[in-house]
Amino acid sequence: MTATSPDLKAFLLATPFFGGLTDASLDLLVTMLVECRFDAGATVVAEGEPGRSMFIVKSGRLAVSKRANSGGVIPISILEPGDFFGEMTLIEMQNRSANVVAESETVLYELTAQKLYACYKADIHAYVIVLQNINRELCRRLRRADNRFTGHQSGDD
Repeated sequence: MTATSPDLKAFLLATPFFGGLTDASLDLLVTMLVECRFDAGATVVAEGEPGRSMFIVKSGRLAVSKRANSGGVIPISILEPGDFFGEMTLIEMQNRSANVVAESETVLYELTAQKLYACYKADIHAYVIVLQNINRELCRRLRRADNRFTGHQSGDD
């Protein structure tokens, strides 16, 4: 189902993914989002599977994990409203890098690579802002991972 909630624009503007967009650009991107619902316990994406879309968390809580070489599961992070995931597959065109499982009933907005390309063709300025926002978030995540790896505390944790 296409996303159409009246407060959707306000919610999206408050997320890191949509920050800095004009009203017209945001209107365009809203038409490209598809609402997806998942029950608690549902796997949203599985590590290693092909992926050509990303998701913005509207409601719910999700657990991100990776498989260890030993076969165990390593928790990576928790995602809550306003967070987004799956963007790496849009940039590097590789398979999913982690498992994402809904811990509670969850509502997500999906943006496919095809729709993002349509944004590029229709509004290059919005496309550049979206990519810049994705890059900022990836840098934040890398910095947090570096800090965890070296044992430093970060104000973002």
